[in-house]
Amino acid sequence: MGVLLVAVGLFVGYGGAYLASSDVRYLTRAGLEETRILTHARPLEDLIEDESIPAARRDLLRLVTAVRSYAGTLGLKAGKTYTTFSDIGRDTLLLVLSGAPKDCICPVTWKYPIVGRIPYKGFFDPKMAERERQKIADRGYDTYLRPSAAFSTLGWFNDPLLSTALFPDSVEMAALVFHEIAHNTVFVKSATAFNESFAQMVGYRAAETFFTAHGDSVLARRAAARWRDEMVLGRYYAALLEQLNGLYDSKPTAAELDSGRTAIAAWGRALLRDSLAKELSFSVGRLAERPINNAALIGVQIYRTNLDLFDRFDRASGQNIGRTVAGLAELVGGVEGDSAFGRLRERVGVETPDAPT
Repeated sequence: MGVLLVAVGLFVGYGGAYLASSDVRYLTRAGLEETRILTHARPLEDLIEDESIPAARRDLLRLVTAVRSYAGTLGLKAGKTYTTFSDIGRDTLLLVLSGAPKDCICPVTWKYPIVGRIPYKGFFDPKMAERERQKIADRGYDTYLRPSAAFSTLGWFNDPLLSTALFPDSVEMAALVFHEIAHNTVFVKSATAFNESFAQMVGYRAAETFFTAHGDSVLARRAAARWRDEMVLGRYYAALLEQLNGLYDSKPTAAELDSGRTAIAAWGRALLRDSLAKELSFSVGRLAERPINNAALIGVQIYRTNLDLFDRFDRASGQNIGRTVAGLAELVGGVEGDSAFGRLRERVGVETPDAPT
């Protein structure tokens, strides 16, 4: 996951407000969880030398430290991120909730200090997540509740590597580390899709560069293929959303809405299986079977918005990811919200799409 700003200490002094406000209870739980994560953190270097830990896990920790070191050579601000490890003692770190009306790709948003408005909310408490999901569902909205293995506090705390984020796949492990460190380097307030899509690009492109520099051409090619997969999926979701927006703009009746969503789901399956599948490095499998759910589509598209723009910028920078990151940091410095994508479009020579009427 990209950004979940967890404020340790916000729960202190709230007193009776804890019982009166769900927001206070939410922040309290988040603060307590972050405190627990930080107090249980152990230095990675100590764990790497601890022979009581399985060799496979220590190899992953060595990979993380190597990726962290390499991130600095790319101009990424690793800081103290992932210098420690915390075993959270469960399979799922947190649940992330998204919501949207059934007739509009319009995310429910939540407002927080520093980060601004974001189209999802993370919950450490499954019961609290389900209660919030049900509130949104009771409004007749689509909802989507998914697990997340990691988050970034944008450098406010020394984020430890979490046990839920240890992937046996070396490419995904390296990409995750670069992704989360990217959030420390470039962050645009109230621009979740820009921030996450930027970090997605950095994750795989930096992983490719890292493995190339370390003489592992197999993993480098795999990282490059994963980045191409992301761009293909970005095109798929953009096309699917275009079809849905056309339906929603027609102001359909309830029956027309249901039949239209079903028809577009079938169209999307055909597009994915008959056209785009041959461009992917993996089998589409159950991905093609997913029903239309606006909240889920918003969630997956957040990480794949305008990836072609980032790719164009990267190519214009000579596919030097360090130069690309520095250039993007300068380009969007001081802007908020949609202005970040506006500047990126202008720089790569792509016209801003007409606003919906």
